Amino acid sequence: MNRNLLVTALIATAAFGSSFAASAQTSAGNTTQRDVNQEQRIENGLQSGAITTRENSELQRDEAHVDKLQAQDMKNGPMTTAEKTRLTAAQNKTSSDIHQAKTNGINGNPLSASSQRAQADTQRNIDQQQRINNGVKSGALTNHEAASLERGQAHVDKREARAGANGNVGAGEQRRIARADNRQSKRIYNKKHNAAVKG
Repeated sequence: MNRNLLVTALIATAAFGSSFAASAQTSAGNTTQRDVNQEQRIENGLQSGAITTRENSELQRDEAHVDKLQAQDMKNGPMTTAEKTRLTAAQNKTSSDIHQAKTNGINGNPLSASSQRAQADTQRNIDQQQRINNGVKSGALTNHEAASLERGQAHVDKREARAGANGNVGAGEQRRIARADNRQSKRIYNKKHNAAVKG
């Protein structure tokens, strides 16, 4: 009798742990997927001319803030309700700022060299964030690893924000951003292919 109770308790505990891990994974996955979506909206605006290089700079500053919050909130495991609320509010602000930039009647030239550089940098953001998101969803990235990568992404976003703050992204600035992106890309690869996986 006691043995049956013990087996039942162990199964219930394992099921709860697995459900808890899946819930944490879903929560982190939802926020990293939103990063991808927001960057894609910015890219669409740059390509259509609805978002200028300077506006992209401001939006990348927003993205850096979101990435920094994610890094703080995910580093110790599952996010608390308060952390989720704070992060959602920051992502909602970014979403609102993207909408404002796209509909304020101020247009850029998507064919200019500066906009083309900003578009290339933003496309790289989309790709990197998608790789992080895929790793979170598959379990190849732990929350702690995802937090570290979001901190790296915040660093890249800040570089982009500084580069376009004057309304122009120069060739030298883009080279520096590309070097930061390359470092981030290697870190994503290494963390996705190490032995650490979500339990």
